[in-house]
Amino acid sequence: MENSRLYEELIKGYDKRLDHSGVSGERLAKRLHALSEIGYSEPGGVKRPGLSNEERQAKHLVKSWMEEAGLEVREDGAGNVFASLRGRSAGPAIASGSHVDSVPNGGNFDGPLGVLSALEVAEAWKESGFVPEKPYEVVIFSDEEGSRFNSGLTGSRAMTGNITEAEMKQLRDYNGESLGQVLDSYGTSIEAFRQSVRDLGELELFAEVHIEQGKKLEQENQPVGIVSGIAGPAWMEVRFSGQAGHAGNTPMIGRTDSLVAAGEFVSRLPELPPAISETAVATVGKLDVSPNGINVIPEQVVLHVDARDIHKEPRDLLVERVRNLAEQIAEKHGVAISLQQNTSITPVPIADELQQELAGILERQGIEPVKIPSGAGHDAMIVGRHIPVAMLFVRSKDGISHNPKEWSSLSDCVHGVHALKGFIESRMAKA
Repeated sequence: MENSRLYEELIKGYDKRLDHSGVSGERLAKRLHALSEIGYSEPGGVKRPGLSNEERQAKHLVKSWMEEAGLEVREDGAGNVFASLRGRSAGPAIASGSHVDSVPNGGNFDGPLGVLSALEVAEAWKESGFVPEKPYEVVIFSDEEGSRFNSGLTGSRAMTGNITEAEMKQLRDYNGESLGQVLDSYGTSIEAFRQSVRDLGELELFAEVHIEQGKKLEQENQPVGIVSGIAGPAWMEVRFSGQAGHAGNTPMIGRTDSLVAAGEFVSRLPELPPAISETAVATVGKLDVSPNGINVIPEQVVLHVDARDIHKEPRDLLVERVRNLAEQIAEKHGVAISLQQNTSITPVPIADELQQELAGILERQGIEPVKIPSGAGHDAMIVGRHIPVAMLFVRSKDGISHNPKEWSSLSDCVHGVHALKGFIESRMAKA
């Protein structure tokens, strides 16, 4: 779809009965359309890398809308934007938001929908004259997708202090520029980036709206769902080492073919997650064969396993069983085995209390609550290491994401805004 038609396509078929309590579907559609024009790429996608000029333009536009809504806006040294609305009483704020950067030739909903949904809550309060009991913040995090440095969630990690000095020094973008050089071009500095760590006692809770990036809500025919937890990935490098030889002159008996071992490992890996947890998954997404000749028995195969679950204990058990399976197969085929775990990110389960509260809100909207684990990482995952978080998913057509065909209907998006608004107002009422 051409971005010039995004507003037209969004508003077509919109259920205007959802325009109530100060929420405006037309306003949301116009803003999604306006953002789609920043970093436009053929055919109908967007390219807004983190800490790029395009991401900065998108933030600048949203900041203008925040100010029009009566919010006090500031930006930290990592480029994170915080727009504050005072409450009747002082104290920690309830925050909501997401990001506006994208993958190369990405879609128009992943990230912006969460930011604009959070802003629409404030707009609705302004329309209806509602003053929240507690402070409220709309947040835009920098460089969530990671297309700039191949290492995402940069803004939320900076805010929470979850990025080390060593990582800051190692980061290089697709042009070979350091984080410091990129920040200088963006209009800030590495020193300001270091100082962006926030006192998280200022925040009571963070809620994020995001497209589902899956098909569960389509299957259940529901517009909005509840995220039950955010999976933490563990990445393992598995190296099978055998002996190279001529494919024609080496008898089948006695070969030590590393690819045969790797092939059995890849084919048996899917058996492991269902035996551990209904939310566990494991994937081999990268595989390198050496010497990679058509007439050469593979001497070495290096493959990478991504193992995830929304709970740490079953995720760690899955990692252990992946390790055991690799060792058993290597022994069976007479090849050497080397395993190294390169990444281990703690999963973030969503508190049952918050899930039940969201379920009640959806039921009052006439929506059947569907609980969905998030296999993808989000800024809420980083923030959730420190304070309570909640997430809502909005239905994605065909589950497509990170693609110009990414699509959520305006009616579904506005259902998500009403759910977020109801949830935040419910949390505002709690002592």
